[in-house]
Amino acid sequence: MAPSANTGTNGTASSNHNPPAKNGGDASLNQLPLATSQAITESDPSKKRKMGMLPLEVGTRVLCRWRDGKLHPVKVIERRRIHNGGPNDYEYYVHYTEFNRRLDEWTHLDQLDLDSVECAVDEKVEDKVTSLKMTRHQKRKIDETHVEGHEELDAASLREHEEFTKVKNIATIELGKYEIETWYFSPFPPEYNDCVKLFFCEFCLNFMKRKEQLQRHMRKCDLKHPPGDEIYRSGTLSMFEVDGKKNKVYAQNLCYLAKLFLDHKTLYYDVDLFLFYVLCECDDRGCHMVGYFSKEKHSEEAYNLACILTLPPYQRKGYGKFLIAFSYELSKKEGKVGTPERPLSDLGLLSYRGYWTRVLLDILKKHKGNISIKELSDMTAIKSEDILSTLQSLELIQYRKGQHVICADPKVLDRHLKAAGRGGLDVDVSKLIWTPYKDQS
Repeated sequence: MAPSANTGTNGTASSNHNPPAKNGGDASLNQLPLATSQAITESDPSKKRKMGMLPLEVGTRVLCRWRDGKLHPVKVIERRRIHNGGPNDYEYYVHYTEFNRRLDEWTHLDQLDLDSVECAVDEKVEDKVTSLKMTRHQKRKIDETHVEGHEELDAASLREHEEFTKVKNIATIELGKYEIETWYFSPFPPEYNDCVKLFFCEFCLNFMKRKEQLQRHMRKCDLKHPPGDEIYRSGTLSMFEVDGKKNKVYAQNLCYLAKLFLDHKTLYYDVDLFLFYVLCECDDRGCHMVGYFSKEKHSEEAYNLACILTLPPYQRKGYGKFLIAFSYELSKKEGKVGTPERPLSDLGLLSYRGYWTRVLLDILKKHKGNISIKELSDMTAIKSEDILSTLQSLELIQYRKGQHVICADPKVLDRHLKAAGRGGLDVDVSKLIWTPYKDQS
């Protein structure tokens, strides 16, 4: 769900920090005797005004001090009372309007610059009107999420999703040797509503509330790799194909886990229809999940990838590009052209456009003579429409006398290849041992 289409590693802001307070006076005011507090408030109109606006309403826009020590504009998404606090003592869940939703976090009052409060009105009605006016594509562009979206939802359902998932329910997870800050809400079963941290078995993906439970589980769990067939092994990298019908609990747990790092991902409880390709780094302790992609067993739209994710500790290492390349190698084995499930987010399109650019321009550089889009599609398993849109975006194709003509100047190709960046890890096709699903008995 980079992924492939992912951004930086561990890009979340922790809610367990207390940056230097901009409003130090307000913090100390709460510690003064009541009479002194009232006297200061009466003698300082600005402090009286600030106290009067508390607690801040949901929808308020204000500046908040972030982990970089600087003030950034935020919108209050939710609030909750501080245990044993006064009537105005709240924590505020805020969205940094300059950044992706994965940086949303709970903040304390001393992080907020009350002098910057723009409005303290309920903006939910305004947001709903805005949501109605937006196309689903525009909505996804603003969220800048990953490959899979909510194209099947109408406007009302999409608003309901936004409301239901606005606050992260799980703050951190432990997976293998990593403790990972989560990015988004994931609909875990109700019995996990009171958890802020979950402990995952890195092999079977069962999750627990307490470390002790995980330790007991690990003594009994006999898995050392994902369930399913190992279809690729090159060096320390392995890929396992997991059938959602044969390994339903594992597949559902994988969806729960993935949703923590993918905003607009549909959580499929009916995993029977999907195959999951789980990439692992292997050592003497077992095969440790790096990321995965899923695909439908039978796609009428020729989709060769439904959802893709590289886990945060493994991002920016070329694994996302590897997963995209792997999905096309499977398409070649099937003798089909493929394309990722639509709609693509901006980041998803960026990752795929980079892959398409590198593959197509490598061929154009080496090829002598004319070559058609159909021939490029047959060689790469990339859908003709994706080839056409990529070459058009690079201004490498013209329409002459009723047909498309590719203009492949070597210097221009080199410039575009340089701009596309490195291709990530290579898929060694000789190490891929796989039979397409339709041919399995």
